[in-house]
Amino acid sequence: MIADDAVREFIDHLQRLPQQPVERLDLFLVSNGGDGVVPWRLVPIIREYAKHFSVLIPYKAYSAATIMALGANEIVMHKFGALGPIDPTVTNEFNPIELGTNRKLGISVEDVKAYIAFIKDTVGINHEEELAKVIEILANKVHPLALGNVERFLSQSRMIATKLLVLHTDKNDHHKLESIIEALTSKLFFHGHPINRIEAKELGLKVLENVSPEIETAMWELFLDFEKELKFKENFDPIGRLFVLKTGVGTPGIHSQLASFDEDLSAAIVESSLLSSRLDQQMRYTLTADPQLQPQMGATVLSLRWNQTAPAAPLV
Repeated sequence: MIADDAVREFIDHLQRLPQQPVERLDLFLVSNGGDGVVPWRLVPIIREYAKHFSVLIPYKAYSAATIMALGANEIVMHKFGALGPIDPTVTNEFNPIELGTNRKLGISVEDVKAYIAFIKDTVGINHEEELAKVIEILANKVHPLALGNVERFLSQSRMIATKLLVLHTDKNDHHKLESIIEALTSKLFFHGHPINRIEAKELGLKVLENVSPEIETAMWELFLDFEKELKFKENFDPIGRLFVLKTGVGTPGIHSQLASFDEDLSAAIVESSLLSSRLDQQMRYTLTADPQLQPQMGATVLSLRWNQTAPAAPLV
């Protein structure tokens, strides 16, 4: 997940470039998303160090990662690559609480809009008094300030995406800019919708035509290397492991004693030919149970820090 702390790591990598600016700089990007403000913080810095900026998408670059790709002169997508919509999911102190967990529920911008559209277009309720009742029902479930925050975040997402596109697109081409932004924020309807390279071209994004087999092979092999290093395909089942610790046989047992274990995880990697930055975190998972209650698992962050080393093997 992309967060503001990654910006500082990128700066260390960019300052090590042999010349500034370089003719071309490629960002190999895999991410499920994150903080939607970070692309506007990071992309202009990258463009200060490169005359031509490309983003390479081997697999998934969703949400905030898609916004980051909008700031590139070109997007190089593998046939397995996918971008995603940029409508934000908002969580703040006014969000509703999930029963049983006390976890704040995220509010999808498009879910709020779809609720109103469902009432008006599908159900056919358009009378002002009836619509007011519908809005009142929603406001009773979701704090009005949370709904206002949803609109604010959507406006911010649209603004940042537009600013990034204008970095390399004629700002007078209002129709093209608005068409791209509208498609990515509203017209795809579902935040998890995967945008392949064919659809990305249709939306008007600057996707490189005819990616060579050699480039595709190199992109996929590099992705597989990171996939192995970050253990993407390894099953991680902390609850199952805690039950094993409690019972000794791996079957659920209700006891009053505590079971816990620590796990070292790598949350992110930023890597170039001269430097490797890894976000390492140590977690403690704890299971407690009362004879009258369901088992409860807690996850505590013991440490979280970026560590820098020379890469294990030079990157080309």
